Amino acid sequence: MPTADGTTFDQDYLMLAQVNNISLAFNDLGTGLPLVFLHAFPLNRTMWAEQEKGLSAQFRVITIDLRGHGESDAPLWHYSLDQAADDVRSLLDHLSIRQAVFIGLSMGGYIALAFYRKYAERVKGLVLADTRAQADTEDGKRARFEMAQLAYRQGAGAIAEIMIPKLLSPATIQTRPELVQRVRTMIEGTQMSGIAGDLMAMAERPDSQPLLTQILCPVQIIVGELDLPTPPADARLMAERIPDARLAVIPGVGHLSNLEQPELFNEAIRSFGLLLAGC
Repeated sequence: MPTADGTTFDQDYLMLAQVNNISLAFNDLGTGLPLVFLHAFPLNRTMWAEQEKGLSAQFRVITIDLRGHGESDAPLWHYSLDQAADDVRSLLDHLSIRQAVFIGLSMGGYIALAFYRKYAERVKGLVLADTRAQADTEDGKRARFEMAQLAYRQGAGAIAEIMIPKLLSPATIQTRPELVQRVRTMIEGTQMSGIAGDLMAMAERPDSQPLLTQILCPVQIIVGELDLPTPPADARLMAERIPDARLAVIPGVGHLSNLEQPELFNEAIRSFGLLLAGC
């Protein structure tokens, strides 16, 4: 049902805000220092459920369905990471949040870097999880284009088959079928326009390595020890170039470190958030 400011919500904490001519879905739980979570491709805000539960008692936790994902609109049009950053900024304006800590995992990390590039004054701190600063290689761009074509030919289920071995560690795939199914359900629920749009947006993203030395806010970097798409070497590159960045390597997990080891992931976020809350 609608509120006076145009936001709508239901009993499950889902809220919908009209920003940049689309409806953007988000959850907003807790009070205190705002933590804004930006999800991975091709998932949605529900990947952060354990972070909502574990952190909302101490912080204001905002999880967003980026355009093309979850319960947000998925227009069939050109997508870009700058556009996603603009959506996030407009949502913060809607919520009257001047500054926040941004937690981006994988694609969410690319968007966090794009956001900092455009709106550094809105960023109190950055958490870059299982992501990288480098642009795609030509082979990487070609692979994204081929995946977009596959999505249109065979649907999101075919994307799930490709992505799950990249997102989760072998041990998790073998021993935690409920988590595998949860990830599969998120992927299969993503609309084709969102999948293709994000793939093209990621392929077109700029090299963020020159930005790293210019990041002046506190930064926490997190990476799974067994992350295949963005391995620990990518995390160490960022940690070495961003002034005073902190690095946490979570043992025995893959790309979705927040899902495979939520307690360790949350502890890294909590200690970083408490540090910033005391600033």
